Parts: sequence; C-alpha cells; structure tokens
Amino acid sequence: MTKGSCLCGAIRLEITGPLGPITACHCTQCRKTSGHFAASFDIEDKQLTLTGTPKWHTLLGGAQRGFCETCGSSIAFRDDRSDLSIEAGCIDGPIHTHLTEHIFTAFKGDYYAIADDAAQRAGNG
Repeated sequence: MTKGSCLCGAIRLEITGPLGPITACHCTQCRKTSGHFAASFDIEDKQLTLTGTPKWHTLLGGAQRGFCETCGSSIAFRDDRSDLSIEAGCIDGPIHTHLTEHIFTAFKGDYYAIADDAAQRAGNG
C-alpha cells in the first residue's frame, strides 16, 4: 500500500497495487496549478481510498483538478482518457516508479530545460 497526503494532512490517500509510470505535464494549466510542471501517475479509481474530500475544479475541456481547500495542495487530475492521475509529490516516502515521459513540451516555461532521457511530446496526442 502506498500512502500520501496534502501538505496540511486534511486529505489522506491510500493506493493499493502498483503505481503507473510518472508523466511530467508542461501544459499551461499544469504549470499554473503547480507553479512549475505537474508530475503524476495514473491509477484506477478502485485503487484509491481517500480520507477527506478534495475540492474539484473543472478546467477548459471538462478535465478536473482535485485540491485541498485548506492548504491548496494539488492532489489529483481526471479527464476522459484515464481513471485518475495522482500528483507524485503527494506520496509519502519512496514512490517506486519513475518518470518516463514529458507531455505538452511545446508549452513548457522558458526558464528551464528538460535534461533527462524520458520521451518528449510537444502535445499529448
């Protein structure tokens, strides 16, 4: 079981089973939400047990971001392509997976370079 939480602990999560590989998203929405880029992994809804209730914000295109109303921590993302993406930074302790892909690199900030060997896609299609 993998455990995690928001910064203040008002939302806690427990994930059963393996975590998917991490994807770094450099789109404008992820950059504005996280302050840099978002790193997350996909899981099936049934793998997640939440304590506390995230506030869900609907974005352009219908995707949603779940965050803690108390501390503002970004917890999750969901859209019609996957069950649920969990922000990697919410996990307590070792995560036992690794970053395999950067998406929406055409929108990345100009203040940093992507310097690892993970696959890169200018968009997400």
